[in-house]
Amino acid sequence: MSETVIQIVALSKRYRLGSIGAKTLRTDVARRWAKFRGKPDPISKVGLPTRTKSAAQKGNASEEMWALKDVSFDVKEGEVLGIIGRNGAGKSTLLKILSRVTAPTVGEVRVKGRIASLLEVGTGFHPELTGRENIFLNGAILGMTKAEIRGRFDEIVAFSEVEKFIDTPVKRYSSGMYVRLAFAVAAHLESEILVVDEVLAVGDATFQKRSVWKMDEVARGGRTVFLVSHNMGVVSDLTQRCIYLENGRLSALGDSGKMVEMYLKRSLHAQSDRSNGLEFYRRERNLDSDVKVVGIGLNGRALNSGAFQDIDLGEEFELLVELDVVKPLRGALMDVELKTSRGERVTVLLSWDQGFALYLEPGRHSVKARVRHLQLSPGEYFVTVGVNQSTHARAYDVIQDFPFLRVVNSGQITHWLERPWGVLHCNSVQWHTRPIDNSGLNQEYLVQHRN
Repeated sequence: MSETVIQIVALSKRYRLGSIGAKTLRTDVARRWAKFRGKPDPISKVGLPTRTKSAAQKGNASEEMWALKDVSFDVKEGEVLGIIGRNGAGKSTLLKILSRVTAPTVGEVRVKGRIASLLEVGTGFHPELTGRENIFLNGAILGMTKAEIRGRFDEIVAFSEVEKFIDTPVKRYSSGMYVRLAFAVAAHLESEILVVDEVLAVGDATFQKRSVWKMDEVARGGRTVFLVSHNMGVVSDLTQRCIYLENGRLSALGDSGKMVEMYLKRSLHAQSDRSNGLEFYRRERNLDSDVKVVGIGLNGRALNSGAFQDIDLGEEFELLVELDVVKPLRGALMDVELKTSRGERVTVLLSWDQGFALYLEPGRHSVKARVRHLQLSPGEYFVTVGVNQSTHARAYDVIQDFPFLRVVNSGQITHWLERPWGVLHCNSVQWHTRPIDNSGLNQEYLVQHRN
């Protein structure tokens, strides 16, 4: 029987709002001194917000925010534990307490073994130092000895793919080179417990795949891993159990597949009352990006409300993605993934596979993908849509885990058998685009691949 290596007992973390952190140390001191003397809050004189009188009359309770509240669980040696929840649920706070970055207000954390944390890729890098020097510096900050760093140095450099620039100051690195080197250092730590917070989303698409592979290797090596990610497919693939946090409280703990399914369904219900459904699912977008996804539809019907649309078992369907293009787009690609309600990836549709690329002028455009012969089982499916310049570049925009379609068996097939999930390959996809103007009367046209 595996030994318990982490015990979390009635863990709570409280932050006080409004009392400090106004702007600078000077304004904080002035505010404290005025409060001590019974004078009005001086912050209001410089145009910063203050509490209303009614809020002040409520006392200290109005100034408190509990990021975590009464969280308790145990972790066994060699277990890979996922932590999921919406933004603000308390995931990062929990990991910071585990990593001793901050202390709990109430409760206790008992740890047996050394913890290595990947809370923010690149923390501890100095821009004036070379890649080589930063490997030793960052490794020391993350808990590695000099002997450990020397022993893993070649492996770290090979994984990061920055051999030619290892003796160049990192201030001259591209953003991609920087995050690759930072992740390579953190991912090769020798520790009993590894804490990972959303670092699998860094770098280009190829490096992300290698990062997931590395985390899988770490997990299979018998080390205990805490993994926080918004990518439900990664959580389902890499973890056995999962913690679901809501508003700082432990909502559920159990099998990862069941927890992911609960999370996606609750997110769907929470979104049903929101007017701007697409923004709720936006995961990655550069504000200066040339392209933005502004609509998703199925079979000619917009799905921005976040509701599933039914299709019959075996029926072909047409995905519609509306794009707002700011600058001329030359050779961009579409990346579409379908996942089950348990976060399991069942198919990946790449426009590259059909030799299709986007050549679009500024304006509003729709991109359609007609999908045939995709043998989806009955059930609900979520879609992730990305627009990329290439498979190696950061996406222009990504809408993740958007409620898409529900496959219904209305008696067409009576001998259907459930099968183990795997990726279904679909060759029968037709891509095409059309511009959209105010009249909505433009004819569809094919965008041909340009060599």
